[in-house]
Amino acid sequence: MPQTAVEKVLAAKSGRSSVKPGDVVSPDPDFIMIHDGVVMGAKRELDSLGITRLATPDKVLMVTDHDVIYGSARAAERGAFNRQAAKAWGVKNFYDVGRGGHGHIFPMESGILLPGMFYFDNDRHATNAGAIGAFGFRIGTEITRVLATGTNWVMVPKTVRLTLKGRLQPGVHARDIGFHFAAMLKQGGLSADLDYRVLEYAGDLEQFDLAARAALCSTPTEIRAYGVFVPPSEAILEHARRHAQKPFTPVYADADAQYDADLVLDVSRLEPQVSLPGSVENAVDISRVEGTAIDHAFIGSCGSGMWEDMVTAANILKGRRLAPNVRLFVAPGSEATNRRLAAEGLLGTFIEAGAVMLPPGCGPCNDAVIGPVHSGEVSISTATNNNAGRFGARDAKLYLGSPATVAASAVAGKIADARKL
Repeated sequence: MPQTAVEKVLAAKSGRSSVKPGDVVSPDPDFIMIHDGVVMGAKRELDSLGITRLATPDKVLMVTDHDVIYGSARAAERGAFNRQAAKAWGVKNFYDVGRGGHGHIFPMESGILLPGMFYFDNDRHATNAGAIGAFGFRIGTEITRVLATGTNWVMVPKTVRLTLKGRLQPGVHARDIGFHFAAMLKQGGLSADLDYRVLEYAGDLEQFDLAARAALCSTPTEIRAYGVFVPPSEAILEHARRHAQKPFTPVYADADAQYDADLVLDVSRLEPQVSLPGSVENAVDISRVEGTAIDHAFIGSCGSGMWEDMVTAANILKGRRLAPNVRLFVAPGSEATNRRLAAEGLLGTFIEAGAVMLPPGCGPCNDAVIGPVHSGEVSISTATNNNAGRFGARDAKLYLGSPATVAASAVAGKIADARKL
């Protein structure tokens, strides 16, 4: 039976030759990820049920990425609780502050997450796994069941295929594709239901490195996609082989696989996009909003926190200073990227420009636990979404753009097209 890529992943992890949408399976995950924001709740729930041992502690990855800088006594208490939980549970793969970075970035950089893998994750941005050709299944609060039993039931989702045609123009970023795609769905230029569906990319994908693929996997989360999959190129496979901590088997959709919808998007003439406040779906060409004054900027998040994203921003900031009215926060996606920024001099570029460097993690994207905005302020960032209150004050205006757009805007003091600098 012909299968899509994610159907093949779920079949392999469930001991079946094939699966189809609607089938219910209990896959054996390669690992289980839980971040610092939910460990306390999960531990207390399991304790209340008398469950003190995890089913597969060797498969559990505990990651501190949401609240990396303890800005309150409550945050420090949660951090201490999490460290004790790791000991009590016997979790050896605990990536605490300063150890790993963003849970949706460093595993695929370091060879923990590999093509063809499947894992359970409490967080909805597990869609990032598709960047390396894996499938992360967000399980929410049912992560406690997975911790206790080692698995959970999964209904095989339908898949929507999006074929990208053409090459991006210089100065246009993969994040711009996601913003534009979201707007096209909202406006009716494309038609598909992504609710509890996997978005599988096809077409001219060789142009996208791992960071660009992570960007492609970020925005669909905000428009209800449950998973995203990008078939790994030879360059991605070479990265995986170089860093792999265990053997892996990449998967690809069958040529005659069946899709819930089959969409085509020509990106060859795409302009840099900016999502207007309120939703990623409010994306417009940057020319519509050029000149809008800003107060705050942020570069990072699971959609734009990788090495290549940092290089894009640093190249724009090099030899320049931030506008006097702008504060720019930068959060690299991993400790490895942070070290490389220092080693190759890019850390100095950010600092000399006037940016505030944050430790690897979510940064302000975690409901502004650090670097928030004040009432009435205007921000442009590479955050995952721009819902009201995401960065603090609910009446602040939050715009989204690519790393290039955000860096250029921070220098100009207003939303700016990086191609014109």
